[in-house]
Amino acid sequence: MHLWKKIGSIGLALALMLTTVACGSSDSGSDEGKGEQVTIVYARGKDDTGSTQKLVEAFEKKHPNIKVKYKEMPTDTGVSHDQYVTMLSAQSSEIDVFDLDVIWPAEFAQAGYVQDLDRFIQRDNIDMSQYVQGAVEAGNFNGKQWAMPKFIDAGLLYYRKDIVKEPPKTWDELIELAKKHKGDKGTKSGFVMQAAQYEGLVCNFIEFAGSYGGRILDEKGNVVINSPETVKGLEKMIEVVNSGAVPGNILAIKEPETHQMYKEGESVLARNWPYMFAIVQNPDESKIVDKVGVAPLPKGDKESAAALGGWMIGINKYSKNKEAAWEFVKFVSGPEGQKISALYSHSPTYLPTYDDPEVQKANPLYADENFVKGVSAAIPRPVSPEYPKISEIIQVEVSKALAGKQSAKEAVKNMEKQLKEVVK
Repeated sequence: MHLWKKIGSIGLALALMLTTVACGSSDSGSDEGKGEQVTIVYARGKDDTGSTQKLVEAFEKKHPNIKVKYKEMPTDTGVSHDQYVTMLSAQSSEIDVFDLDVIWPAEFAQAGYVQDLDRFIQRDNIDMSQYVQGAVEAGNFNGKQWAMPKFIDAGLLYYRKDIVKEPPKTWDELIELAKKHKGDKGTKSGFVMQAAQYEGLVCNFIEFAGSYGGRILDEKGNVVINSPETVKGLEKMIEVVNSGAVPGNILAIKEPETHQMYKEGESVLARNWPYMFAIVQNPDESKIVDKVGVAPLPKGDKESAAALGGWMIGINKYSKNKEAAWEFVKFVSGPEGQKISALYSHSPTYLPTYDDPEVQKANPLYADENFVKGVSAAIPRPVSPEYPKISEIIQVEVSKALAGKQSAKEAVKNMEKQLKEVVK
């Protein structure tokens, strides 16, 4: 049985949450005829993996009438975001296709910067059920699909295989194991996660809340954060922070501190993104090579929930070459493009890619059923044009709760009040 089919039930609830894609009319602009030679401009941040060049070469070989010019954007995601906003608010057609951080589609869709893709998806019979559903949902706003999933990040649980036989299945088990094994084999802590006041804290909070069934917004964009489920999730997060099994400076820890500590063998368990696996397996910098396993994050009362990270790909609403742009988007997000990306270290969003022997050979993590289950459990951060403000509110209130300045109930109530002022 195919690995991706095994995990088909995971995220089914997310799939059901998706609004049925409507066949809305789309502004086709002045699309070129398919036989004409055309050049499209593809913008994305600096690529150190080499995958962009390989994608372009493979695409141009398959589509000799379409040339792709790569426009490199700044490495800093925030700077790139602002440059896109400046460019697209002026209705510029200088780029045709561009990568979007998973938290951008709703903002860009509402602003009228991106082309909705429904007519293309339906015309070419793209089966969206074969993608990680959290990634699909991240590109869906007001019932329309505005971006296709490109590659994914998702929160994962890392565990020392030489210390614990099985990874914990629940947060309660995690606390128990972290306390029990803290200090084993030179470790200094039982568990480490990202609890500093920044975007990573939002991801960790969403995972705790989501594992108990809590959500920030519902599928219609309404604020639903104030629920017993969200409170339970935050209470469990506070319990973890106060367990005595985490580093004393847990409220200052981000991703770099996490992987630095973990590769030095200082923690039994860790929450981090997929990138950390390559670091802990690198003999030049890791003390724990071949001693680490990955698993989905622990469950609460409901499910394992992983915060979605990664990138989407979309079409500039003002592009004059939308048909050619779609062909490139379809290629990059389809079987061939996803395989190329996977071979160059990006976790694919098209699930059948994980079954490919070449892909599994290039990165053994992709053959790990627990890894595929982990990324398939990914849920997007709130899909809203107001995401930056939403994030700031969550960061401040959750930080106060973790620092003992307010209870989980108070934090959730405060978040609800502020979010309702922002999300209207």
